[in-house]
Amino acid sequence: FLALGDWGGLPEPPFVTPRQLATAAAMGRAATELGGDFVLALGDNFYYSGVRDEWDPRFQDTFERVFVSPGLRGVPWFVLAGNHDHAGNVTAQLRYSRHSPRWHFPHPYYSLRLHVPGSNSSARLLVLDTVLLCGHSDDFGLGAAPAGPRDAAAAGAHLAWLRAQLEAAAGDSFVLVAGHYPVWSVAKHGPTPCLLRLLRPLLRRHRVTAYLCGHDHNLQYLEEGGVGYVLSGAGNFMEDSRPHEGSVPPGSLRFFSGSPASPGGFAHLRLEPGAATVTFLEATGRVLHRVTLPPRHR
Repeated sequence: FLALGDWGGLPEPPFVTPRQLATAAAMGRAATELGGDFVLALGDNFYYSGVRDEWDPRFQDTFERVFVSPGLRGVPWFVLAGNHDHAGNVTAQLRYSRHSPRWHFPHPYYSLRLHVPGSNSSARLLVLDTVLLCGHSDDFGLGAAPAGPRDAAAAGAHLAWLRAQLEAAAGDSFVLVAGHYPVWSVAKHGPTPCLLRLLRPLLRRHRVTAYLCGHDHNLQYLEEGGVGYVLSGAGNFMEDSRPHEGSVPPGSLRFFSGSPASPGGFAHLRLEPGAATVTFLEATGRVLHRVTLPPRHR
């Protein structure tokens, strides 16, 4: 599957950026060449303040008319919400699932069971709403950390659900967790304190294969405590500053790409019986970095 974050175009004509168009075309090619059973959309689906309602023309202008290459035809998207989506109407994004055969957003957070081809083993993808868990943050400006959940009871219920899902995934060969905010990042927003407190111990305890996110507008791979951290936020904008290089564990950053000259990019994940392979691709189609992660049970 393809993992793409922070891809949500612009609120005024032409409603897309050149980077989004280049990335959409490259995703179609990657789906054809490397395989693409689905796209995982890692939030900030519509800049700058989400959508108004389920009939908002932005669904057409920034999504349906953009990801049109043959390789993406009929490929389902599994969607989560970012902070810019929460600045608008997230319920409208959930409801849009009824209008589009390829937009799947069943609940603010949900679980997907994946079958690993060529084996009888399974994998699990847990899709989170990190804004619900940690609160809203301003993406532009100082990039302040989220200030705490708007609804503490809803955040608690979300966390309880996650704990139960991770327990239930004990027998899965791979467990992937996805959210918008990063746990670790060297870029503008840096690590998310709330996720370091709530999520990181769970990822380590349950030997989660990888955590996927966006929020920072670049591509990063970090590894810490046996967990791979895949940051794919290069679908629309590019930022190369690394002010939080000293905020991540020494040696954890393995790859970073954020050049303003870059045409964008995304990650591709392949699950096989012996390994999960993460490939970072530039919108030119060039492979930027590749890493393989072992299954949880040897």
